[in-house]
Amino acid sequence: MFQRILVVCTGNICRSPIAEALLKAGLPGKMVFSAGTMAMVGDEADPISIELCAGHGLDISAHRAQQLVQPMLQAADLVLTLDQTHSQWINRRYPQYHGKVHKLGKWLGDEDVPDPYRQPKALFRAVYGQMDEQVAEWLARIK
Repeated sequence: MFQRILVVCTGNICRSPIAEALLKAGLPGKMVFSAGTMAMVGDEADPISIELCAGHGLDISAHRAQQLVQPMLQAADLVLTLDQTHSQWINRRYPQYHGKVHKLGKWLGDEDVPDPYRQPKALFRAVYGQMDEQVAEWLARIK
């Protein structure tokens, strides 16, 4: 069903690389990639995101930020956003993809994932846990 999944956040250095790694771990053989609505292209993942993932056996150290562009949306079968602003950003600019844009938290009250950028490690840990639960809900439905 879903062979190519795109995860979108703002900078593509904190939340979406984590969600991408969680999805890849649960969906071997599927193409999972991420991008940001305001990415600084080429930036590494946030060091705290790298550390948290490593602590859970996930390696995102090679991640580099990408700017979300239309060909990525076209290539994806499913686009998962981290909060409502990302969904709105995509749907305003590319309404033709509206049907494949959903929030990662869709199955858990359509909740947003707060941006931990430049915040304490405790928020990164909370965000990791929240996304882990959200990914599990998606995996249960798309496996």
